[in-house]
Amino acid sequence: MKRLLYLLKIYVLLVLTFVGAKVVFMLMNREGHDFGMGDVWDVLWHGLSLDLSTALYFLIIPFIVVIVSLWWKRCDLLQKHVLRYYCFFIAAAFALAFVADTSLYPFWGFKLDAACLQFLSTPGDAFTSVSWGYIVVRLIGLIGLMGFMGWLFTRPKLPTEACRHRWLFTALMVALIPFMVIGIRGGTDESTTNIGQVYYSQNQFLNHSAINPVFSFFASFEKTAGDIVDYEYMDEAKCKQILSDCFPTTSIDTDTLLTTQTPNIIVILMESAGGEFTEIGGRTDIMPNLNRLAHEGINFVNCYGNTWRTDRGTLCTWSGYPSFPTMSVMKMPAKSQTLPNIARTLQQQRNYRTFYLYGGDINFTNMRGYLVSGGFEQLTWQTDYTAEEQNSASWGVRDDITFNTLMTMVTEHHEAEGQRPFLIGFSTLSSHEPWDVPMQQFDDEVLNAFYYLDQCIGDFMAKLRQSPAWDNTLVILLPDHSINYGDIDETKQLRNRIPMIWVGGAVREPRTVNTICNQSDLAATLLAQLGLPHDEYAFSRDVLSSSYRYPFAYHTYINGFSLVDSTGFVVYDLNSEQVIVDQSTDTKRLTQLGKALLQATSADLRNR
Repeated sequence: MKRLLYLLKIYVLLVLTFVGAKVVFMLMNREGHDFGMGDVWDVLWHGLSLDLSTALYFLIIPFIVVIVSLWWKRCDLLQKHVLRYYCFFIAAAFALAFVADTSLYPFWGFKLDAACLQFLSTPGDAFTSVSWGYIVVRLIGLIGLMGFMGWLFTRPKLPTEACRHRWLFTALMVALIPFMVIGIRGGTDESTTNIGQVYYSQNQFLNHSAINPVFSFFASFEKTAGDIVDYEYMDEAKCKQILSDCFPTTSIDTDTLLTTQTPNIIVILMESAGGEFTEIGGRTDIMPNLNRLAHEGINFVNCYGNTWRTDRGTLCTWSGYPSFPTMSVMKMPAKSQTLPNIARTLQQQRNYRTFYLYGGDINFTNMRGYLVSGGFEQLTWQTDYTAEEQNSASWGVRDDITFNTLMTMVTEHHEAEGQRPFLIGFSTLSSHEPWDVPMQQFDDEVLNAFYYLDQCIGDFMAKLRQSPAWDNTLVILLPDHSINYGDIDETKQLRNRIPMIWVGGAVREPRTVNTICNQSDLAATLLAQLGLPHDEYAFSRDVLSSSYRYPFAYHTYINGFSLVDSTGFVVYDLNSEQVIVDQSTDTKRLTQLGKALLQATSADLRNR
């Protein structure tokens, strides 16, 4: 019985460790999340089933060692060379999981996931969002937590005395195996242990707090181990029927917004600049220049971002391709190079010169490979600047410096090669954690960073307006994605509503476009304005065409997807497999549409 007691002690310690980690997680991430002691209890109670199951996984090795100890006299060696090292191993693994989970949540808004491993190839870029002090504090915490849990898990000792009824005890241990298996899989039903089983609240922070981060990490490998994740919700015929009128590839009676079909084009992807920081969210003080430009040009007031990260949003914009919850197509060279790209289309169809400007590391997330294969002939990036300029911001070259470069590029390319038009893509970077900008307008560092970006935009547009290039230039401003800020998260419709503004001398007249659309619709809409076909952009829509009969916007994030149309707004959680925000009069149809989109787009990606 002493051996069973030993296993019980280990198991209880594992479960208590998971429970304690939840409390620490909630306390460390309490900013912006109101909860009381009752909520903490509810989180622990609803998350307990996942903790119990996860602890059984890590009890397997001690369980096997106990069986071996019945037949091998040197139990001291098992304790010293197997159990001791195993305990230190799981202590290190748990400590790393808990610290990473607690630290990443404020930035990502979801639990620890294997997606974080994608950033290990470029750790320097991954750490630029935080200060050295931030990193040092967490390293100290990590080492301390490893030591404490290593000490804790090695306190129980495997009994060394011989078992007088080892055959009987062995039979008992073998009889326990089916119960362990049932406990690990979460019962005898067809469904097995999963993250969704702990969801119980309309408050996503409480649901996320209930999730075991160790289980979340390993469970996510099922989604990320292969390049392509298939979503299969219905038969192919039904999927095609649902999407039959959603993506027209031919423009009919498109409104003409421009004065020319061969303008010089500048597309500025504003890092993280979602609508919550503009008039869209009721703020006139954070980005006043952008708000003014919206009234001077073509303002797409119901545009929604497709995704939640730069690598995804960049591809959605240039290739008119949808995003995915866990997959980054930009990081799949064999797939991303098969996608159409605005740059390549303009290069081949209208002989445009094509350039891209970015003040950071353009090799991050395979950005260089995607841009070059997409038709951008010349890249200007961090290494093209002086050492001082390269270190002017955490992520690379500060925005005011790169906007000056952009102005120089416009001037030079306008004067060169006669009437040959140009396309310049530009990704800003300063409005990103750690929000280090050379300006202090707001006490809130996030708002301050967006104010700084807006000042850079205003200064650039003023210079451009006074230059000879203005009359034949179209400037398109939109973010790569938006961010969680305050209580605005993926459960709020405003979270992914983004500004998309076309301005410049090539714009015929100011105009407000109220049609619901996505940032991925830029490709088809722009090409149609230039008189070019866009049929190869199968998931991009010309929102100014009479063929665009069903306006809707679709967004994915790592835990699910959201949809907006004339009936309202829904959010579907992929972990719990349920609608978590229901603000539509036709929720069932919107949910089916989202599932069909996931199924069809993942199949399209696999077949490329």
